[in-house]
Amino acid sequence: MRNLSHNIEQYILNRLDGEEENFVSLRRKDLAEMFECVPSQINYVLRSRFSPEQGYIIESRRGEHGYIKIVKISCVTPEEKVEHTSDLIGKSISLHEASRLLEYLEDRELITQRERLLIEIALRHSSRIWEDETNNRREEMFADLLKRMLKGLMLIKDEKKTRRERIISL
Repeated sequence: MRNLSHNIEQYILNRLDGEEENFVSLRRKDLAEMFECVPSQINYVLRSRFSPEQGYIIESRRGEHGYIKIVKISCVTPEEKVEHTSDLIGKSISLHEASRLLEYLEDRELITQRERLLIEIALRHSSRIWEDETNNRREEMFADLLKRMLKGLMLIKDEKKTRRERIISL
């Protein structure tokens, strides 16, 4: 099962790399026939390996003329990066989910390992401070704090990069 999932993932990634645009349109039925599997296997690969947390958006239309459109999220401007991370965080987030998100951001080089660790420490410390709050309220507070820290980091990083580019061009 793992090899099949891996092969499907690699096929989709290769198709994405071969496109000029940041998306590819496929048919679930065609993929299932190509890999000699059931369509639910294709669904599993899409859910587990092409989620928004991993940098993809899936648009799907079922039926005889249905398709799957896999869009690779590309964040160019700092505002797009901030908006993307804010969407991933949502209105509330648990410590475990925050940790996974921070690992994802580090893997995509949106934050450094050091920044990830500092944010995780701040969130854990906040957890102790907010222990009297309800679980829902605490997760809303985690989301707000995480969004503010990441926004600050991403905007500062871009400003440093811009300054460096101006100095080099002089």
